[in-house]
Formats: sequence, C-alpha cells, structure tokens
Amino acid sequence: MTSISPPPSRIYLLRHAEARQATPGQKDFDRPLSDNGYAAAEIVAEEAVDKGYKPSLVISSTALRCRQTAEAMRRAVTPSTEFRFVDALYNGSREIYLSLISAQTDQDSVMLVAHNPIIELTLAALIGQEALADALPRGFPTAGLAVIDPTPSGWVLTDFVTE
Repeated sequence: MTSISPPPSRIYLLRHAEARQATPGQKDFDRPLSDNGYAAAEIVAEEAVDKGYKPSLVISSTALRCRQTAEAMRRAVTPSTEFRFVDALYNGSREIYLSLISAQTDQDSVMLVAHNPIIELTLAALIGQEALADALPRGFPTAGLAVIDPTPSGWVLTDFVTE
C-alpha cells in the first residue's frame, strides 16, 4: 500500500465510461463515449452527488472519453468544484497518478478521471491488492467510482459506485 498523507482527506478514482471502438484511422485518444457510456456516466455522477460525494478538484485525462465522463460529473457537482485536464494521465503510470493525488495538499478531496489498467493499479496501491480483489473480483468496471478514505493504518475503500 502507498502512503499518501491527507490532505486530500478523500480520494475518488473514476474510470471513464464505455467508449466506442475506434473507427478506421481514428486515434485511441479521440474515441468518444458510446451511447451506453454517456448514460452510465450521467447515472454514476448523479448517484455520487446523491450520496454526498462532491470532490473539491477533478483531474481528468485529456482523452476525449475521459473529458466526456468528467463533463457528466461537472453537471452534477457544485459550481465551486475545480476541473483540470492533464495530458500525463492518458499514458501515465501508477506513479504519475499517485503523484498527482499527493500534490493536491490544498484540496479537501480530489477525483481522478482516467484509464484502466492504471486506475485499478492506483486503487491497489492505496488499499492493497487483497482488498482490491475482495472489493472488485471482476476488476474495475467502466464508469466505476471508487471512494477512498484515510484511516490511522492507511487508505480504505469506503464505497464503490456503478450504474
């Protein structure tokens, strides 16, 4: 497990919603959400807000499918929530994801909107591989939102929101 000391006092990890398959000649980076993906992103964003999950800062990959997933969250959270779009999340490593989180010492809570398998590896680094396997035996689904809180002994998965 990785040691990130609060703040942030809550971490949200949101995997982008389902994307369309690339069309011939289309870059992976430019793949949009599918119709199901749009719907799932909206459902998860609304459910998160209904549960009181409102990040202070949302950091999203600049890939189209992540930006579109983040926009669903933008429509659901308060106007004071800050949004940043970071190129490094597209092909970033677990270390980059964790570094972005740990650098947000002026934020109460931070959300990453990003890609698998790195989002799942980031969750495993925070809560441990065994806890991850117990909570998500089939892996981190698209439009899945992990809610992670600190405890005296480390980070713990508090909730997992899906459509």
